[in-house]
Amino acid sequence: MPEPTEPPGPAVEERTPTGREAEVLAARRASLERLGRDRAFAINLRSVLDVDEPTSTRAIREGNPDLVPDTTTAQRFVVAGRVILKRDLGRLKFVTIRDRDGDLQLVFAKASLPEDRFGQLDEVDLGDIIGAGGYLGTTRTGELSIFVERWAMLTKALRPLPEKWHGLQDPDLQQRRRYLHLIADDAPRRYVLARAATLRTMRRVLDDRGFVEFEGPILQAIAGGANARPFTTHHRALDIDLKLRISLELYLKRMLVGGLERVYELGRNFRNEGIDREHNPEFSMLEAYQAYGDYHTMMELSETLVVECCRAVNVVMGRGPDDLTIPSRGRELDLSPPFERVTILGSVSEATGEEVSLDRPDLRAIAERHGVEADDGWGPGKVVQELFERLVEPTIWRPTFVCDFPREVSPLARPHRDDPALTEHFDLVAGAVELVTAFSELTDPIEQRAKFELQQQMKEIFGDEVHPMDEEFLRALEHGMPPAGGMGMGVDRLLLVLTDAASLRDLIMFPPQRSEGG
Repeated sequence: MPEPTEPPGPAVEERTPTGREAEVLAARRASLERLGRDRAFAINLRSVLDVDEPTSTRAIREGNPDLVPDTTTAQRFVVAGRVILKRDLGRLKFVTIRDRDGDLQLVFAKASLPEDRFGQLDEVDLGDIIGAGGYLGTTRTGELSIFVERWAMLTKALRPLPEKWHGLQDPDLQQRRRYLHLIADDAPRRYVLARAATLRTMRRVLDDRGFVEFEGPILQAIAGGANARPFTTHHRALDIDLKLRISLELYLKRMLVGGLERVYELGRNFRNEGIDREHNPEFSMLEAYQAYGDYHTMMELSETLVVECCRAVNVVMGRGPDDLTIPSRGRELDLSPPFERVTILGSVSEATGEEVSLDRPDLRAIAERHGVEADDGWGPGKVVQELFERLVEPTIWRPTFVCDFPREVSPLARPHRDDPALTEHFDLVAGAVELVTAFSELTDPIEQRAKFELQQQMKEIFGDEVHPMDEEFLRALEHGMPPAGGMGMGVDRLLLVLTDAASLRDLIMFPPQRSEGG
């Protein structure tokens, strides 16, 4: 796991506004007083414009794609949005508003409005949210517009938007004040829509295959399912310490024991670890388990999910929905199936230029020759895993299933049917990012107990980042769990690849940060 690092960007201190900023804030408060609270903050659209909700800018544009310049229509609409542009030509005022779908111009003519209402347009500032009703047409330049007959202030913004051209450039401020970033920049809005499209697609694929969505507990007495350091809290009523979950796995497996043969969960995990491009303490995961399947079953499911999510995200990002070759970090990434398959030992052997096996007595020497310093407590499986993560994973571009991990590093996976030193475990890597981990699940409670006990022996070396002994989970296995395949897919990492974002912190709208000035 990465070492803890500072979140990007400088901390920002709160301060008393001075100079031009103080003048702007004072002017807006003065405007609020002139308008009066009852006119500056409407209850809803019905209270001021007699409609329950506005028509979206997208619906207006899609319904009128071919209006020629200087056209008026009989269509009347009520629209609402945030003011992002103003132009004052005296007897004509032009205001551009932005809603969730896009921008639309409003035209205010002095001849078409009561004098007092036209005059009150001077109180409209960039950032205010207004509603307007009127007829649809185009200006002489062909700009689709609403020619306003009535309008209302819906929310007076007491602080200005970021300056148009040089606004929210600081990455720290973009994350800390994401609401402003969303207003000023299309990119974070697309990321939100891409996430929503991905989650819908995942649910559709799994629901169509007969999987049942389940919600497991987030607060757990034992945070299992992965080797990671948890966050700990205290429950006052029960007077017990609890941990935020680090994985979705073990409660989904309990559901298999209970007879739900196909289950999945889309939810948050929490790991008290470092922050970098591909790691965040709070992140989203999909985990799915299928009774009577195995890791081959999970390969097919993972491949389908990646391809279908790619198609859904393409629509949001403005690409062809069926184009599976997407931009990624200045290169092209082809996600077309079938994905490649390699073994971890084979890939490490190729990277080192010599045959690597778990029983080689000089395995540590091989690692050291390639810049991997093997800890005294590592077994051969851990050494191989570290060699893979250092030498192989960063070079895998085309989607590849890396299969058959050593038993030592896969405590929840079934021993390989052809080689008991290995497990039926694969990682799916694409664009040099690990997207999926999947197993043929270990269902033997005696073997599972032995693996947990081995992990406890490693606790002195690796601290909290080892799998805990979970007696209640072992009790469930002793009642009998059917053979099964299981997979975990990092939603944020998949989006990192599909959207070509720079970092998970761009995709997670409100990532954890120190307090301002901290």
